[in-house]
Parts: sequence; C-alpha cells; structure tokens
Amino acid sequence: MIRKSILLSALLFALIPVTGFSQEGGLSSIVDPGSKLEKLSGEFSFTEGPAADKAGNVYFTDQPNDRIMIWSTDGRLSTFMQPSGRSNGLFFDKNGYLWSCADEKNELWCIGPGNKVTPLLNSYEGKLFNGPNDLWIRTDGSVFFTDPFYKRSWWDHSEMPQEKQCVYYLAPDHKTLKRIADDLKQPNGIIGTPDGRTLYISDIGDNKTWVYSINPDGTLSGKKLFCEMGSDGMTIDKKGNIYLTGKGVTVFDKEGKKLGNIPVPENWTANVCFGGKDRKELFITASKGLYRIKARLRGAY
Repeated sequence: MIRKSILLSALLFALIPVTGFSQEGGLSSIVDPGSKLEKLSGEFSFTEGPAADKAGNVYFTDQPNDRIMIWSTDGRLSTFMQPSGRSNGLFFDKNGYLWSCADEKNELWCIGPGNKVTPLLNSYEGKLFNGPNDLWIRTDGSVFFTDPFYKRSWWDHSEMPQEKQCVYYLAPDHKTLKRIADDLKQPNGIIGTPDGRTLYISDIGDNKTWVYSINPDGTLSGKKLFCEMGSDGMTIDKKGNIYLTGKGVTVFDKEGKKLGNIPVPENWTANVCFGGKDRKELFITASKGLYRIKARLRGAY
C-alpha cells in the first residue's frame, strides 16, 4: 500500500470546449454552455469509481493497474493505494472510511485510517459473489451494492458463481446481508437519495434505470422505470437530478425527463461524481482519462 505523489497540476492539461451539447429540457441549468471540459490526466488503463472525501478530494480507481488514485483539491494527482484488490466502485461513509468493491477476490472492503483494509464479505449463501461492482452507503451505515458478472483475467474461475446477477443490502451491523433485487439482467450503477428513502439502480444489460422505495429493513418496493437508459456508474445532485454514464454523461431530472448530454471525447464514460471544495465540480472517469467540468449545482455527496 503506497501513497506516492506524482505532482501533476491541473494547469498542465488542456481545456476542451464543450460545444454542441444538447439543451433539451434545460441542461443549461446544470452546466453553463460556455463551460470547458478539462482533461486532468490521461495516463490510465481504465478509470472507474470516483468518490469525494469530506474535503472534496476525489478518489478513483485504475483497475487494470490495480490502484486507487487521488485528485486533490489543489490539483495534484497521487497514488493512494497500490495494489488495491482490483478495486472498482468506491464510496465514502459518514465517518470518512473509504469502501471499495474489490473484485480481485470478489470482496467488499472498508479502508480505514492508515490504509487499513478490512475485507467484510465475499459470498452469499456459500457462493462467491460474481464481482461487487458499485455501491452506495446510507447515513445509517447500511451498504447497497450491485453484483454483475464481468469475467476478469485475474480470476481462476470463468463461470458465474451466483445463479443470478443481483443487488444486495448489508445492514448497519455490517453482518446481516440480504439479496434485495434479483430480477435484473446486469445491475451496475447505483445511487440513493440523501434522505435514504429512494434508490436508483441501472440495469446496463437491459438498458434501463429503475427507481425504488427503500423500506425500513433495507428491502425495496415500488419498482418503477426511471428512464430507458442503462449506465455504468451514476451520481445525483442536490436537486435530485441523476447523472448516467456510457457515451458522455446524460442528465435526467428527478422525474426521469432527459435534460441533455455532456459529451466526453473517449469511447466510454464509466462513472461520475461531484468533488472540489464546494462540490460543484463534476469529475468524470472515462477510459484512459480523468475529466472535470464546473457545474451550477452542488452534488448530493
């Protein structure tokens, strides 16, 4: 586990004009049409899992290179952890612990002070998870995570361990595990509202995103189609707008109406989060690059 400064400044990278992004429904309320998309770095193999700590520093993963990186609020890039258990999705809990979907061994990790790793679980009903992919943590400490199957070169097995690709709930005691959604083709992106009452899950395999009510016991009810678009990763802002990824970043209001698309000059946009000191900077992990664009709204996390 290494923390090594790479000493790169945002000033070293080009500003890319965001031209011609769609304005249907009012994307200009999210991003100023004159805003510039910044490519902060392009030295990675595949970026994923951005999550901001309390100060606004953004942590993200470079899974093929088995590392977790940090983009600090003062514009410096550094390595937080390498190796990192092939970490993918990340999320910070209210106590500042970094949680990781570490699929080298199909595990869910909690990373504490001093980079101390606590692997919490790696199986359901005696079988390995398919590969925890993305997660969201409620303020009560409960964890919601997706478990799709993407065959990894670092595994010994090639078949899907679980009979289905599902979504799970880990209770605040971090011992009680429940399967809460088993009718999706390939759940991937996941995010909940700050009040802990609503959960969004993207079924990338069926190109749909669903919205649910969260019951007191962590189970889900009231499944409703949010939009006809799947997503790799996703986030939410203070007004409840939902940001989906794939080709650029597509934004929907909380009713599921498409506001528009922010184009990103990469083949694939994997994930997105808000960061920076004021939480008004939208960070985008896209293939080999890390990008940023200034937003009008604050992120919910």
